[in-house]
Amino acid sequence: MSNNSQAKQPPVICLMGPTASGKTALAMALHDALPCDIVSVDSALIYRDMDIGTAKPTPTELAEYPHRLIDLRDATQSYSAADFCRDALAEIADIRANNRIPLLVGGTMMYFKSLIEGISPLPAANAEIRAIIEAEAEEHGWQVMHDQLSQVDAEAAQRIHPNDPQRITRALEVYRLTGNTLSHLTQIKGDKLAGDVLQFAITPQERSTLHQRIELRYQQMMAQGFEQEVIKLKARGDLHEDLPSIRCVGYRQMWQYLNGEFDRDEMIFRGICATRQLAKRQLTWLRSWSNLNWLTTDDKTNLAQVLALVGKCQ
Repeated sequence: MSNNSQAKQPPVICLMGPTASGKTALAMALHDALPCDIVSVDSALIYRDMDIGTAKPTPTELAEYPHRLIDLRDATQSYSAADFCRDALAEIADIRANNRIPLLVGGTMMYFKSLIEGISPLPAANAEIRAIIEAEAEEHGWQVMHDQLSQVDAEAAQRIHPNDPQRITRALEVYRLTGNTLSHLTQIKGDKLAGDVLQFAITPQERSTLHQRIELRYQQMMAQGFEQEVIKLKARGDLHEDLPSIRCVGYRQMWQYLNGEFDRDEMIFRGICATRQLAKRQLTWLRSWSNLNWLTTDDKTNLAQVLALVGKCQ
């Protein structure tokens, strides 16, 4: 496709920001004002039956404002940035084919980065190959495996310490699966967003305001039945604390509380602290972002600011 034809496509709107900053409310206002479809960019919203603790839009909200890329996986399953890029690019192409605007909304910055910059075509983990590498390491030692890596991928071996079995395994696994080195493949960027991409970040002016919003949301989630939601997940018997789903902010603390590791007040305190730390990491990502238009939470002009920039692309 030529650059000219790409330029005629509807723009993609990316709406990012820390948790509890008001992304969803602004996305719904944009949905009312523009011919757009919402695509979730959130690594927690992909899980089914994890609704309250992830602040997933309610069934009523979803009926009026459908979100793509939510409820994709069971809580036992994983979902990578590469999975997201593949699925998001397909959804964006579908939305644009109907001459509508893709509106990407969420706080998973790695997903946004991978989609905007492209992601390296690395293979998925292979249990069989890993088992072979680990068996060889058990017989010969990790230094020998590191020496082996030096022969096939000297650049990776220089970066990876001989006492780092996880990364040695991954580098050797990639080479054995593809015949290409990890160093080479990480230099290659796969498919990424084409055409006009408008990037916005929304956050309160004061960090204290964001902290208050996080605490209020956490208390609301507790009132809505967050504890009962996790009790139900725990009762399944096939979930555990090390799964990516249960490592989601709030769920880990609730899980530990239900295991009797601390009391209810401590669980709420830890959950709020973990959410604040997540927001801090999200803001750190955003401060280093280029081509970003900043919006302030609760600013009455936010909608008009976004619409003005969208208008310039059409």
